[in-house]
Amino acid sequence: MYEYAYFASTTKLSGGVLVHKAAHAFSGIIPVLPPLSAPDVNPHLAQLQPYPFEKLRALFAGVTPNPQYKEIKLSIGEPQHPTPSFIMEALANGLKGLANYPTTQGIPALRNAIAAWCERRYGLNLNPETEILPVNGSREALFSFAQTVIDPSRGHVPLVVSPNPFYQIYEGAAYLAGAEPRFLNNLPDNDFAFDYASLSEEEWARVQLFYVCSPGNPTGKVLSLDDWKTLFALSDKYGFIIASDECYSEIYFDEANPPIGGLQAAKLLGRTNERLIMFSSLSKRSNVPGMRSGFVAGDEKILKKFLLYRTYHGCAMAPPVQTASVAAWDDEAHVLDNRNQYREKFAACTPLVAEVLGTGMPDASFYLWARTPVPDTDFARGLLEHYNVVVLPGSFLAREVDGVNPGAGFVRIALVASLAECLDATDRIRQFAKQL
Repeated sequence: MYEYAYFASTTKLSGGVLVHKAAHAFSGIIPVLPPLSAPDVNPHLAQLQPYPFEKLRALFAGVTPNPQYKEIKLSIGEPQHPTPSFIMEALANGLKGLANYPTTQGIPALRNAIAAWCERRYGLNLNPETEILPVNGSREALFSFAQTVIDPSRGHVPLVVSPNPFYQIYEGAAYLAGAEPRFLNNLPDNDFAFDYASLSEEEWARVQLFYVCSPGNPTGKVLSLDDWKTLFALSDKYGFIIASDECYSEIYFDEANPPIGGLQAAKLLGRTNERLIMFSSLSKRSNVPGMRSGFVAGDEKILKKFLLYRTYHGCAMAPPVQTASVAAWDDEAHVLDNRNQYREKFAACTPLVAEVLGTGMPDASFYLWARTPVPDTDFARGLLEHYNVVVLPGSFLAREVDGVNPGAGFVRIALVASLAECLDATDRIRQFAKQL
């Protein structure tokens, strides 16, 4: 209900404040709207949980790190290898493009460069006009994609399936699209495979979107061709869309055995790209997380709708970033050098960490997923306090399902710093673990 204020040039308001005479021209009844309250915003915002790094800040409140040690931060998956100079030069050379509005679909040169990379990397023959869209990093695309494909008008609350542990964007995307997330535990006892049997037939019938991350964050698990075959069969049976997050695809250790991609798996199995979209990024591949550049590719019917959504959402990539992205996708030498650096760090650090924590070489990605001898939050807090090394508690990356939080008792160690820093951090982790 509205409240009403009466104005006249001689009226005094409470507190004895005289209304300005100019208000006389507006004498009469003017509606005064009530203040905005929480129910007046999207109620799904209340379902969002604090981001893992917000939880980490709260966990570390009151901790004074040991000043004898320099901080080494291995908590966030932010590449710290130098950005290749030729990418920075291409970015600078593209600055003249700031004089023009970019198109949401991106310049043909970028889509062609992405198509050529997909052919070299996966053996795919994608149409750059209809099967590829540039995006501002995979994160924003993974989120906005759910807003495009979730249909809440089918007479039930839609379900979005996510791995568990998982990248928290999947959960937020589900909630803000009016869906409910369902988490499938990925446990080491089952080689981090999906527990498909944990969903009932009624739940599977409500699934509209399935997020899969391969190589996985934080486990490093890579889906095999048989894994993809099983997932495709479920998609065929229940009609859900697969969103394949492949942002870690270029961080692997065996040059003869790169991780298989979702679209590649579909081709190898003689399938089309129906109900399948891959999400890729330059951030990890090319050490340009601040550039925010990636792409989506796959089912052209879905991408046509996604392009429509993005046109209204205002997701066009800046012209200089497009120019630099072309240069990055066209070059593999810097990607091989990047992999070699990670390979060296994992070869040096993994056996040492494994002596005190339960861990081993991941299939791919740049994380060690390490079991702790004490609760993961206690381990992370104590490691910071005594040795000034920052790692992320695994419980912050998962949700409890059937009485199990599959991240509890683990920490995620991102080997993103230099080799020397990673070895220093490894030594400190060993010292700390031996004291527990």
